[in-house]
Amino acid sequence: MDRKTQLKNLSDTDKVWDLVVVGGGATGLGVAVDAATRGMSVALLEKTDFAKCTSSRSTKLVHGGVRYLQKGDVMLVLEALRERGRMKANAPHLVKDQAFVISNYSYWDNVLYFCGLTFYDLLSFGFGYGRSKFIPAKKVMQYIPTAVEKGLKGGVVYHDGQFDDARMAINLAQTCVENGGTVLNHATVVGIVHDARGRVAGVRFTDNPSGTKYTLRARSVVNAAGCFVDDVMHMDSPAHRRMVTPSQGVHLVLDRRFLPGDHAVMVPKTSDGRVLFAVPWHDKVVVGTTDIVRPTAEEEPRPLREEIDFILSTAGRYMNPAPTYADILSVFAGQRPLAAPKKEGRSTKELSRSHKIIVSDNGLVTITGGKWTSYRLMAEDTVDRAIEVAELPRRKCVTKKLPIHGYRKNPDLTNHLYVYGSDEEKIRELIRQRPELGERLSQKYGYTLAEVVWAVREEMALTVEDVLARRVRLLFVDAREALAAAPVAARLMARELAEDEAWIDREVENFAGLVKNYIFAAEMPASDATAPAEVRPSRAACTGEESPEAATV
Repeated sequence: MDRKTQLKNLSDTDKVWDLVVVGGGATGLGVAVDAATRGMSVALLEKTDFAKCTSSRSTKLVHGGVRYLQKGDVMLVLEALRERGRMKANAPHLVKDQAFVISNYSYWDNVLYFCGLTFYDLLSFGFGYGRSKFIPAKKVMQYIPTAVEKGLKGGVVYHDGQFDDARMAINLAQTCVENGGTVLNHATVVGIVHDARGRVAGVRFTDNPSGTKYTLRARSVVNAAGCFVDDVMHMDSPAHRRMVTPSQGVHLVLDRRFLPGDHAVMVPKTSDGRVLFAVPWHDKVVVGTTDIVRPTAEEEPRPLREEIDFILSTAGRYMNPAPTYADILSVFAGQRPLAAPKKEGRSTKELSRSHKIIVSDNGLVTITGGKWTSYRLMAEDTVDRAIEVAELPRRKCVTKKLPIHGYRKNPDLTNHLYVYGSDEEKIRELIRQRPELGERLSQKYGYTLAEVVWAVREEMALTVEDVLARRVRLLFVDAREALAAAPVAARLMARELAEDEAWIDREVENFAGLVKNYIFAAEMPASDATAPAEVRPSRAACTGEESPEAATV
């Protein structure tokens, strides 16, 4: 997945692509893979990096949606459960079975949730991960040693999936390229091309690193820009009215001492009627999420104090000791594209979570909504619709049983390199060729310098953020440690990309600014502080001088 080669593919002005996809998140990448594996010529353009926004900020679950079952949306759950099974079958190196415990503090809840989750199992027939079962209070404490024991009446264990979202996105991009597709990150679509009849006939985009402008001709254009689909629809029709409202979700990352076992925790009903998860992930615990309407879509949304307070207070009722601001290793916010409410003040819990396909009068195909678990089905539906709109040759979808790049069964989950699947051995070969690449990127974590080199050479990483946020997940695992590692990553990347000292300084400075959104919550005192503390790498971190601290806050 060499970026120069991909850009060269897009430079052919005579070529007419069957399909151009705008947006490189879960949905857009799924569409590109689906189209490429049908034998279509497809190009995907992402204005920042693959999975930069919503798709790297999920709860890391592959699930049918227990809360949707509570609301009686059986068909949505049935659909998602089938896709959950396919996702694990197609990417076993990234998707694994995760057992969840619901701790109950009334006998009635034991009956209610056991019956409900047994029905959940029945709906997943043929695509299941494991059977639900009732467990007594003593067993709950064995599975979740940090649970609050007082008043505990028992619990229910059920099974869903857990995965690494950004790594899945990178593997989908690689799968697309392996099947003849072309993908390009850091490429901003600036306009929609129309033919003499006013029909959509391609896109104009700018290659961000060089500033060079390009035009792609296409028979069909799919708008899969997530929370930013309205921007693309406005390019097609200036009279377009806003269709999507962003719903923000925040997650906290804590040390594993708050959830030391292998089981995850699901709180089925919080104080405001939402669901809360605490999930083991990369030897940490991800806790979330919230669900708050935001006025505008943002690439880098900031968590609100009220969201963090809500998660901490709710988690504190089910964890002993209760986590505090000081325990937060990283906090990340993402925004989901939901259908805009027709009435002001309508809760996001009432808005549709299913996906929608809209075709404009000019033939622009827009896909919005849905979730990671159903990305494949969303892509199939979208490509089917694009074929119909553009009158392209009909070809059968083949992604139900399509191994994703990196496919490898039974990975060793004790080694963090397992997320690379079949590419793991190639990274080890890099270290054999250059033993210094076996050194750690961070003294606290096992990420190696070889992974930085691999990300640049094979996974189209162009910035320090690309590497530390979405190739290795250090920014999400421990934001302060990511800040400390930034100068090392930048210097190594500069060698690979033939960049100079000025580039290194800019990248480190840019990353330090970004990190504020991920660590400021931990620095906030109990008072109503709202602004993040200044975060900057220390002089020692940038120059390589020894220092007891790698970053200054």
